[in-house]
Amino acid sequence: MTTATKPTGLEHLGRIFADPSAYADPVAWHAAAKRLREEAPIIKVSLPDYPEFYAITRHADVMEIERNPEVFTNAPVPALATLADRQEGGDNAGMKTLVQMDGDEHRAHRVIVNEWFKPRNVRKMQERVDELAKQYIDQMAAKGGECDFAKDIATHFPLQVILSILGLPESDYAKMLKLTQELFGAEDPDIGRAGEDASVLTVMMDFFGYFTQLAADRRAHPTDDLASVIANAELNGAPLPDMDVFGFYLIISTAGHDTTSNSLAGGLLGLIEHPDQLALMQANPELIDDAANELIRYASPVKHFIRTCQETTTIGGVTFQPGDITLLSYASANRDEEVFPDAFRLDVQRENAGSHLAFGFGPHFCLGAHLARMEVRTLFKELIPRLDSVELTSEPTFVQSRLVSGPKTLPVRYTWR
Repeated sequence: MTTATKPTGLEHLGRIFADPSAYADPVAWHAAAKRLREEAPIIKVSLPDYPEFYAITRHADVMEIERNPEVFTNAPVPALATLADRQEGGDNAGMKTLVQMDGDEHRAHRVIVNEWFKPRNVRKMQERVDELAKQYIDQMAAKGGECDFAKDIATHFPLQVILSILGLPESDYAKMLKLTQELFGAEDPDIGRAGEDASVLTVMMDFFGYFTQLAADRRAHPTDDLASVIANAELNGAPLPDMDVFGFYLIISTAGHDTTSNSLAGGLLGLIEHPDQLALMQANPELIDDAANELIRYASPVKHFIRTCQETTTIGGVTFQPGDITLLSYASANRDEEVFPDAFRLDVQRENAGSHLAFGFGPHFCLGAHLARMEVRTLFKELIPRLDSVELTSEPTFVQSRLVSGPKTLPVRYTWR
C-alpha cells in the first residue's frame, strides 16, 4: 500500500499544482510550495475532477524519478489533465509528440531531429539569433521609454527564431503566435478561445491543417530547413507517418517558443526585482553568459510533467505502486533550498545554476535546451549594455496555466545609455 509522507493537514495546498489560476500568483504559489518541501515533500493530492496524484516538490526526488524512465514513464499522459480531458483526449487521434513517448520509440523519433539541436549546429544559428535580438531591442528603443516587454519583445523574438529554423515565411508568424498562445494558454480567460467547447481540440485542428500543407509542400519542394528534414524523414525504413510529422512540427514550434518567451520575460522581471544583479551585469557584461541558467532557473517556465509508475518503487520514503501518478514540480525543485542556497534570490553568479531542472533531466532532457540558452544569452547581451535603467510601471500579470506559464504582461519604463 502506498503511503504518503506523514499526515500534515497540508492537503489543501495540493490544489496549487492543478489550478491554473494558482500559477498566476507566483508569490503565493512559491510560498505554498516551500511549505510543502519542508513539511510534506511528497504529498498525495485528491481533487474533484482530477485523477489522484503525488506532488513531488524536492529537487532530489524529482531527479530520482527522472533517472528511472523505465519505472516512471511518460505514457500514458505526460501532463496533468482533468478526468474529462483525459477521457475526451483518448489517444489524441493517433498523434504523439516526443513528450508522450518512452524507450525505443522515443529514441527512434528523437534521433530524427537531434542533430539539428546539438551544440555545434546550434552555434551555426548564432548569426541569425544575433540579428533578431538586435532587431527586437532596436524596436524596444524605438518605442521611446515604455513598452510591455512580455507582449512586445519576449513573445516575438523566440517565435521568430524557431520558425526561421523550421523555414516558415514571416507572413505566417502572426498565425503561429496566436495558435501557440491559445494552446498553452487555453485555461487563461484572456488567451483561450472563450466560449468554445473543447478549445484545445479546435486549436489542434487549426495546427493540423497548417502543418498538413507544410509537410506536403516540403515533400514536393524540399529545402534545407528543419521542416523538410521532418517531412521527408524515415522510421524503420518507411516514411514517417503523417501524425508523427505533425507531432514533430507541433512540439518544435510551440515548446520552442512559449517556454523561451517566458524565460525572457521572467528573467527581466527577476532583474527588476533584484536591481543589484542588474547593476552587476551592466558593470560586467561578461557575466551574461553564465547568468542565462540562473535567469531560466528563476523563471522556470515549464511548471511540471507527469510520470506514471510501472513497478513498486520507494522514493523519498514513499512507496509507489504501478499506476500511481507522480507530478514532477520543476517550479518547486528549482527553488529547493537544499540545492540552491537563498533560492528565492536571483544570483547571476550562482555557481550551480546549471543544476536547475527547467529543461528536465535524463532521456527527455529538453531537445532545444542549447538553443533556448543561446536565445536568453543573446537577447540580454543586446539589452543589458544598452540599458541605463528599467522599472515596472504597474504590476505584471501571469498566464493562468498549469503546464507553461510566466509573465503575460510586463509593463516597463526604461532609459538608454
